[in-house]
Amino acid sequence: MTIYFVRHGHPNYKDDCLTELGKLQAAAAAERLRDAGIEQIYASTCGRAWETAGYTARALGLEVVPCGFMREIRWSSLDDMPLPAGGNPWLLADELAAQGEGFASPDWASREPFCRSRMAACCETVAAGIDRWLSTLGYTREGDYYRVGEDTDRTVAMFSHGGSSSAAMAHLFNLPFPQFCSAFHLDFTSVTVVELSNEKGRLAAPKFLLVDDARHIDGLHAEVVFGN
Repeated sequence: MTIYFVRHGHPNYKDDCLTELGKLQAAAAAERLRDAGIEQIYASTCGRAWETAGYTARALGLEVVPCGFMREIRWSSLDDMPLPAGGNPWLLADELAAQGEGFASPDWASREPFCRSRMAACCETVAAGIDRWLSTLGYTREGDYYRVGEDTDRTVAMFSHGGSSSAAMAHLFNLPFPQFCSAFHLDFTSVTVVELSNEKGRLAAPKFLLVDDARHIDGLHAEVVFGN
């Protein structure tokens, strides 16, 4: 199976929708994905992701399947005490790196300052949801890998967010979420392609075929920002 993870277009975070620039980006992404062989489209139920998915769905004549578990993660403080960098996981990872502090440990969620943020629980929600979703597509999580079942030779797309898609891929690849955020600041409507084996019965590890490809919005770029 091939999975296209697509971030939403340039957003109006306040109203949870696309800006005019975001609509142009979503249209460009739809054209980029037209010949990708996508058979099913899934999307976060947040407006900006759902709206972005709609462009590709209309281009391909497909319906969008809602996936509430892929709504954008929250990173506000659990105890109302301020978090470094406002708790934003991308800025926080960069700030910790600048201070020589680690954030790549498997137990990152129990360490300061992550233990005081809502992001850890949100990442758990995404991880559990991704595993349930993959089970409907023929892949059952066993330890760190996936057991391949029936009818897995297909191509699907998941439209979501910088945070939830990073949390999903961090889980797929068994990487600490802050480490993934540090490595990838996903652009608007960027395309990341993940492949899982179709060999029935085997345990499979996912593979990246492409990461953060936003060439289709050349000339339609905006500063990459993240909101929840």
